[in-house]
Amino acid sequence: MLARVRSGTLVGIDAVLVEVEVDMALGLPYFNVVGLPEGAVRESKVRVVSALKNAGFTLPQKRITVNLAPADLRKEGAAFELPIALGVLAASGFLDSGALEPLLFGGELSLDGLVKPVRGALPLALSAKQLGFKAVMVPLDNAPEAALVDGVDVYGVQSVGEAVRHLSGEAPLTPYDRTRPVDAVAAAPGLDMSDVRGQQDVKDALELAAAGAHNALLCGPPGSGKTMLARRLPGILPALRFSEALEVTKVYSVLGLLGGELKLVAERPFRAPHHTISDAGLVGGGPQARPGELSMAHRGVLFLDELPEFRRNVLEVLRQPLEEGCVRLARANVHVAYPCQVMLVAAMNPCPCGYYNVANRPCSCPKRRVLDYHARVSGPLLDRIDISLETRAVDVQALSKLDVVERPSATYRTRVEAARARQAHRFKGHPGVLTNAGMTTRLVRQYVRPSPTAMRLLESAVRRFGLSARAHDRILKLALTRADLEGHERVQDDDVAFAINLRQLDRRDYLADARDATSLELKRAAT
Repeated sequence: MLARVRSGTLVGIDAVLVEVEVDMALGLPYFNVVGLPEGAVRESKVRVVSALKNAGFTLPQKRITVNLAPADLRKEGAAFELPIALGVLAASGFLDSGALEPLLFGGELSLDGLVKPVRGALPLALSAKQLGFKAVMVPLDNAPEAALVDGVDVYGVQSVGEAVRHLSGEAPLTPYDRTRPVDAVAAAPGLDMSDVRGQQDVKDALELAAAGAHNALLCGPPGSGKTMLARRLPGILPALRFSEALEVTKVYSVLGLLGGELKLVAERPFRAPHHTISDAGLVGGGPQARPGELSMAHRGVLFLDELPEFRRNVLEVLRQPLEEGCVRLARANVHVAYPCQVMLVAAMNPCPCGYYNVANRPCSCPKRRVLDYHARVSGPLLDRIDISLETRAVDVQALSKLDVVERPSATYRTRVEAARARQAHRFKGHPGVLTNAGMTTRLVRQYVRPSPTAMRLLESAVRRFGLSARAHDRILKLALTRADLEGHERVQDDDVAFAINLRQLDRRDYLADARDATSLELKRAAT
């Protein structure tokens, strides 16, 4: 007898429909799984037989063949065990095959017949909705994340016996109650901009970055507040819309990080990987092509502390994803794409010892070491960072004044939300463009119309500082964002001047003293 059960396999962060065909025929008892299964799927036949036996089902002594179609798509993970078990029961006559038609199934089985949680329940539910299925049956622990998808009933089961009793009509289950409160990521307590003393120019720059989703690089001595400011950046970003939260939650679901109390990622992610991370760990990949830290920071902030300490090949793989907002991985057997619309925020010291060009702190680094240290961050990558500025050590008087009240994050967030609202209205006719940082060259020419004086100022800056064409357009985007923050109807001269001042580290005259000193040292050595 032949039975068909529908399930799904993960390709990237989406679930692709897989038909589980189970055939039971006369012959020597044998259980075979075909259809390009990987190791965990091939091992599932042992767990399925033991789970059904321990759940009280007696299988006939026949040859069982399970085919996972389409046969040219590699199947991985343990989510096929529940649909395989139900298909075996339907083929042996314990279940009516018609009861399996309107549902999509996924779940891992333990040897005692219990259903264990799996990765990717949310993409499975989204695929069920798109394909017109009425309901999905998943492990009970995965039911809250699957229930985030409206229009599809979600049945959470704890054991294969419970699933059989529901499908046979003996003990029908009620769909998961969507009125239950959905747990979300809690924001880290106490991380507020008011905790940072001084550094008002850096705060203003980060407010501008948050308003337009611009990338930023902070360069300054140790203890100048670079990391402290970066960790408070998510607190001034607008709240995630539900559609955006669903995108982020899909990534975490694929990685299996939605266990416990976390069901919906409702706060903007903040990821800060260590500088020893590999390129596959950062952008994704590996043997199973999983999302990396870049995709885990989707719609949030990716913070790279000590930027020059990252390996060169790790930093260079960021170029294309930062431009496209998407990571495309091509492997011999799979091509996947992961979303990565992130704000890149990086921090670095001005030199290896950290005190180059710092008042009252002599630098112990030779001039050549300073240049080599900055050369670890390539020009093309630096060119893709909209804001690059120096941070200065905070004056001791600013630290000791306890009566000074700094602006809280809520104040910055209100201004940022107002600026984002202006951008949403501006780009409502341009799908895929949400902020000024995402504007194409054509949109820059359409919406950024500075005065002739501002354009002459920009042309002078490009010639003097040796800025690239990409930097030219990014300055215009920054100027438009500042106009949105200040409520200007059009880009003004001071908006362009402010944006030019926020690109300090990619100027031709930056580290000019170090280059001159190095040239002098080389000449002396030559003579």
